[in-house]
Amino acid sequence: MIPKELLAALRTIEIQTARLANEQLSGTYASSFKGQGLAFREVRPYQPGDDVRTIDWNVSARMNEAFVKVFVEEREMTVMVAVDMSESQRFGTRRVEKAHVASEVAALLAFSAIRNNDRVGLVLGTNRLERVVPPKKGEKHVMRVVREILGFSPTLRAPAGGMFPSPRNARGVPPLGAATDLKGLIEGLTLVSRRRSIAFLVSDFMAEGYERALALAAAKHDVVPVVLHDARDDELPDVGLATFQDLETGESVLVDTSAAEVRAHYKKGMHAIRAARIAMFRKLGLDSVEIDTGGSFVRPLRDLFARRGRRMRR
Repeated sequence: MIPKELLAALRTIEIQTARLANEQLSGTYASSFKGQGLAFREVRPYQPGDDVRTIDWNVSARMNEAFVKVFVEEREMTVMVAVDMSESQRFGTRRVEKAHVASEVAALLAFSAIRNNDRVGLVLGTNRLERVVPPKKGEKHVMRVVREILGFSPTLRAPAGGMFPSPRNARGVPPLGAATDLKGLIEGLTLVSRRRSIAFLVSDFMAEGYERALALAAAKHDVVPVVLHDARDDELPDVGLATFQDLETGESVLVDTSAAEVRAHYKKGMHAIRAARIAMFRKLGLDSVEIDTGGSFVRPLRDLFARRGRRMRR
């Protein structure tokens, strides 16, 4: 049985994202991604201006007149949505938490895909590959994709004091939630999606050691990093002495946020991480998009598709 709260959230996202996919992304999505190749459609008489390389010499010889082959783009594609579901995605200080934004983004992308007769699949990961939903078509399948994200809970660990000891970090603190292994998620995406796909990688990218895996995935798929961002990722609020706890490791640290140098140091460090991430995406030639937990999740995607569409037309 699906809990009523989850059903209500699913229904809200279904109504909202289906309409947005139709009204705002239907055109830009279709023009933003190339199909798998060209398929032969027919032959027709040669017309001035036609590329001579398309002449079908066998047909031309039989008909005693020049004919050319006509090809059309194979539009049907596979769209894979890989979502980081580690515990840090439960963070959000504005409209909603990052995990909820991920479900909205996945729904919007999935509805846009099925409107163009594409297939949609899902890969979820934490510190391990958690779930794989094979690519399919149809609105019922889209809602399954969203339900998997909204209703996700990581693989359970033995509780403290139980039959098996609870895992602990280097300081002996029991972790609160599933950790991040972005490298493993990307490798899982590459493993389960054998055909070339459009792969949306949804995460806050607060991780290390995934660069090589991302480069290998980008060589096989059209990878689009979707960076989930919250305002508090960049700046600390001035609230005096405050205790901050890592949602994944359970470790806590006491910080004097009233100190200007502390806030400046934090801001500088996060800015450096963001700049390095953007530089890496550019080096790999990836189109990326950043979506804020407090803002629109539609406008950044629409702008991304528009940029890609303009580049492809050129």
